[in-house]
Amino acid sequence: MRANLLILGGTTEATAFANAAAEKGLTGTVSFAGRVDRPKRQPLPQRIGGFGGVSGLIEYLHAQKITHVIDATHPFAAQMSRNAVAACAQADVPLLALTRAPWSAQPGDDWTHVPNIASAVAALDQPAKRVMLAVGRMHLAEFAPNPQHFYLLRLVDPPKDPPPFPGHHVLVSRGPFTQDDDRALMQDHRIDLVVSKNAGGTGAYAKIAAARSLGLPVVMIDRPAVPERQEAHSVAEVMDWLRHSGVDLGV
Repeated sequence: MRANLLILGGTTEATAFANAAAEKGLTGTVSFAGRVDRPKRQPLPQRIGGFGGVSGLIEYLHAQKITHVIDATHPFAAQMSRNAVAACAQADVPLLALTRAPWSAQPGDDWTHVPNIASAVAALDQPAKRVMLAVGRMHLAEFAPNPQHFYLLRLVDPPKDPPPFPGHHVLVSRGPFTQDDDRALMQDHRIDLVVSKNAGGTGAYAKIAAARSLGLPVVMIDRPAVPERQEAHSVAEVMDWLRHSGVDLGV
């Protein structure tokens, strides 16, 4: 079978798979939601923007004659993942999620688990601290109810609007980062507390390891729920899945 893949991207895993697919001569498109101004260039054609919900995605799958969908979105892009599960089931297109295992607390970690962004905001209703807020620029405004803190904001792109905090520092940088660099960053800004999504993987883990080494507490935002689906945790597993579904991957 000759495949025509739709790769729902935006992660290092998506880029790694796109590279492997291109090396195998596979045809496909990498789709980005458009939340990053400068998405990493891909070895396959790319599109930017939403599909228009489940119905729009079904229409796209049929129009483009997509044979397989690889959902390699960020673990917190839950709505896209839910739409992919529903659309692929209705369109009868095989779906595989290429995702990262979530982080789990290690000895020395001091985590407070919260279920969502709103709960993280509530957890910061406390006396002023110096906070490393690692939630992405889309959620900054939601933390406006706690202006008493100083916020260290490390973002892939500059914020489109000024952050809603009187005290903050914006660092525009794209990972992966190292534990030593993140430890030095936290020390330089005298950070007391880290707020992080449980993104999983290795690229964003440096701040968690750095917080542990400094004895800093972490407010850890748990992942949103997604429907049951088949998952893989490596590019090799995705290639095996494609091969077993009849895709010709060559030698």
